[in-house]
Order: sequence, then structure tokens, then C-alpha cells
Amino acid sequence: MAKAIMVQGTMSNAGKSLVTAGLCRVLHQAGYKVAPFKSQNMALNSFITVQGAEMGRAQVVQAEAAGIEPDVRMNPILLKPTSDSGSQVIVNGKAIGTMPAVEYYRYKKNLVPDIQKAFDSLSAENDVIVIEGAGSPAEINLKDQDIVNMGMARMAKAPVLLVADIDRGGVFASVYGTVMLLDPEERAMIKGIIINKFRGDVRILQPGLDMLEAKTGIPVVGVLPMLHVDIEDEDSLSDRLTKEKLKNALVDIAVIQVPRMSNYTDFNALEILDGVSVRYVRTVEELGSPDMILLPGTKNTIDDLKWMRQNGIEAAILHKAASGTVVFGICGGYQMLGQSLSDPYGYDSGHKGSVIAGMGLLDSKTDFVDTKRTIQMKGRFGKVEGLFHGLSGKEFYGYEIHSGVTSVDPAHALTEAGPINEAGETSAEGSQTVRDKFSVYGTYMHGIFDAEGVAATVVEALLAKKGLSPEDVKVIDYQAYKEQQYDLLADSIRENLDMDKVKEILERGI
Repeated sequence: MAKAIMVQGTMSNAGKSLVTAGLCRVLHQAGYKVAPFKSQNMALNSFITVQGAEMGRAQVVQAEAAGIEPDVRMNPILLKPTSDSGSQVIVNGKAIGTMPAVEYYRYKKNLVPDIQKAFDSLSAENDVIVIEGAGSPAEINLKDQDIVNMGMARMAKAPVLLVADIDRGGVFASVYGTVMLLDPEERAMIKGIIINKFRGDVRILQPGLDMLEAKTGIPVVGVLPMLHVDIEDEDSLSDRLTKEKLKNALVDIAVIQVPRMSNYTDFNALEILDGVSVRYVRTVEELGSPDMILLPGTKNTIDDLKWMRQNGIEAAILHKAASGTVVFGICGGYQMLGQSLSDPYGYDSGHKGSVIAGMGLLDSKTDFVDTKRTIQMKGRFGKVEGLFHGLSGKEFYGYEIHSGVTSVDPAHALTEAGPINEAGETSAEGSQTVRDKFSVYGTYMHGIFDAEGVAATVVEALLAKKGLSPEDVKVIDYQAYKEQQYDLLADSIRENLDMDKVKEILERGI
């Protein structure tokens, strides 16, 4: 069975996911067979495995850092918020229903056997499991039902590294308060403290670290600087969503930040290109005059379309599309662009029999059904018309997560795609409407911009429309870029953490 070590945080966004990914990379580079694990994740950014199972993207990133294929056992429970007080519950990659928070709180103890089975199975196949917690272990109102922090540490018999974010201030109080709110047994499981996001000279911080060690009896195993690595982050607290337009950007791309946006990682491959600004907007004023408008995936297509309709963004998009601005929708965004959306079972909107007009920019219609399609796909662009004609014939890979069934005239299809593990089985997918200056495209494929040459072709077409040369944008292979970022993260972990101490904690256990 594998050795286990757990990364918990004093609060959300303390850096647990990043530290977990970094440890996975360092241990992988050291020759260990390592896998990440998080018993319960809450996120709208999700991924579909080769087997068609849905899991959180944070564990996908960590698996990539560990050099292994993502596996749903790494995240047996995924909660996808559908409202302020309820979530779709996904167990072992399959949705089992939608529950209000109170109902799930009572139910979740029933999922402990699923968590234990997934963890034990992974443990049998690896040398090390790096476990990520959620939020804070000191949520004293939730401790008796905990399955993701100290409850998980006990299940896995894993020593804990506690991560604290110094950039928000009050780091010593947050560490000490967290430790003191734990039971003595739980307190004893914390074997090391990591201070994260530090700016400045560590020598100035040292007296505080010494005092913290004296008061808690727990060693500080490292101080991580504010890391400048580009690695996918959790959706709820991402800095990407608040970025302003880059100064001197040659290409300006606006993503509509709908309230229930999911899988905005679809646009990372565009964001890394030099001279390209990808910004997230919520108002007509913020929209401005971009070169391309992207409509992302959403957990509630109908409600988010109504939101755009009410605040004027839909009208602004229609106006800009008619004036020549390219519009591209993915998944829920693709559904919105069609002629109509029908929800007979109430699966999307929560109201049986809901029917709403779409934006009318694509010749497609969507009916929501009571089953979710989750599958990895591969294919190629068909004959793409208009501005993005250079995409014609380009291969791509991606995955689908949706409950809608969208009908479209095959003559207007954007791609030909089929299941990644079924050779030769493809069908028409996506849609396009192109006439004069009008260019609107839609697809169900998450990750469609990730394949080699796809993002570059899109940006080159937008540059050419403005009379600029493609040579003004440096082409980057997205997969190679991600590997480079994982290596940079590992370098910083090795440089700033006492890895000998971390390995000693791992070997000793609890």
C-alpha cells in the first residue's frame, strides 16, 4: 500500500491545490509512482476521463503533474453548484441527483465507503498518494460530518501539512487559530506548516516563524514565494476572472462571465499566446468592442441566458455579431446561440416544461433530457466557412459534458467527431452560420482550442481581419507549455520547502 501525505489549508484559496500539484511533480521527478486524491471537490470546472467519468479539474491538473492519466478514483465525489444552496452530486463520475445543502450534509456519511474504496484502490497501485483537503479543517460547525479534511486524514492515516496564505494578512493568527480549534488527536496529525504567497525577505519573517513553532509545537517546513506559474486553478476564486485587458494587446477576446459559468479553462490555450488578451466580462460596459466574443459552458443554460437577456448583454452580442464581431459558443454557450431551448423534464432550469427562445444566431435547437452525456471525443473540423476557414481539416480532441440534445442541419456542422476509444465512429457535430461579415460558431467540445495549431489559427484569423501579420503572435504548443509550468512549480517547491523534512514526515506517517 502507498504512503500518504495530506495538504490542508487554513482557508479556501490558501494554495492547497497548487502545493499538492507541486508535491506530485517533485515526487514524480524523484522516481516515485504518485497519484493525487481529493475525496470531495466542489467546482464547476470538471473533466471527463477516457471511461466517461466526470471529475474535478484540480485533480486532473495534479495527475498531469504526476505524469499519469486522470482517473475518477482521484476525486470520487464532485459537487457542482446549481444554486446558492444546492448542488448536483456526482459519485464515482456519475450524477446521482441534485440535493439542497442540508440534505447533502445529512447524506454524505453514506459516501464514506465509496471514498475508502477509491482511496484503497489507488493506494494499491502507487508508492505515494498526495491528498488535498478542502476549505479549512477548523470549520467547527461541520467537523462531526467531515469527510474531506481530518476525517479523510484519519481514513488514510495521513500526516498533514497545513498551508496558510500570508498575502491576505493575519497568517500567524490563522495558523494558530486553526491548530487550536482542532481536537488534540487532530492537532497531533499536523506535522508541518507551509507559509504560502510570501513577498519579501524571509529573514524578516523568521522571528514570527520561530514563535509560531514554539506556540504550536509544529515545524515550519517552508515559505513559498508568490509563485508566477500559469497552472489551472479552482473556478470560484480564480484571478483569471478579474484580469483587465492587456495593454497593447493585438487581439482582444471577451468571455461572457455568466453566473453559473463552467469550464472556462477551455480558453487557457488562447490566453497564453503573446499579444492576446482574454478577459471576463459581466456588463455591456465591460464588453466594449472585442475582436471575438466567447460564450462559455454553464451549469444552467436557460437561467444564464435569461440573465444575459435581462442585463442587456444578449442585445449587445446580437448587435456586434451583425456588425462583424466573431461569436463562438462552447457547450451551454453553443446551446444559447440556437433557435430554441426546451426543458421538458426541468433538468436544466428546474421547471418542467420550460421553453425559451435562443439567441437565434445558429440554426440549431436544443432539448434537455434527463441523462447527462459524459464522453471523451476526437475529430476534425469539417469545411469551416468564413473567418475561421483555416481550421478546416484540423484535428482536435476534447470531451462533452451536457444534458442537452442539439439538432442541426449536417450541412451547417462545424466538426466531425466520435468517441476517443472507438476508431472510425464519427458524426456531424456543432454548427456555424456565416454570411457576409457574420461569423458565428458553436460546439459541445470542451478543450477544442487545446490541440496543436487550433488556437494559433483562430488568433491568426483575427489578426488578419485587422490587417496584422500572424508573425506578431508567438505560437506556443499548449501541452508543452503546461509541462514547462509544472517543472517551474516543482523547482520552486524544491527550492523553498525542506523536502528532506517532507519526505521524513511522509515516511513516518502518523
